[in-house]
Amino acid sequence: MDKKHDHEFDMGFFESVLRRAPDYTEVIEILGGLYTKHGRIADGLRMDRKLVRFMPDNPTAHYNLSCSFALMKRPKDALRTLKRAIELGYNDAAWMAQDPDLKDLRKNPEFRALLKELQNRA
Repeated sequence: MDKKHDHEFDMGFFESVLRRAPDYTEVIEILGGLYTKHGRIADGLRMDRKLVRFMPDNPTAHYNLSCSFALMKRPKDALRTLKRAIELGYNDAAWMAQDPDLKDLRKNPEFRALLKELQNRA
């Protein structure tokens, strides 16, 4: 089995699970990651939005949503959601500083201020 077939199989499997259990948050998170990893950014964004609806107080869900917004070239939404993730307790400044999903935000002064705030907490 080649890698393309593997991830298509995985996505198909998790999509079928989600059809039967649409509120299965672990599957929503996995599927969002798979979609994003394999270039289906809009589908990843859809899963991240769904996860935030089910888990509105989860900082990682908000962080992942921010990454999806950044990948979709929506910096205002990405920064707003990233700020919310930090308010909810997201605290991995080292990852945030080098996360490839957020690379388009790194020159943004608001992003740098959020990163500095997070680094100062540590």
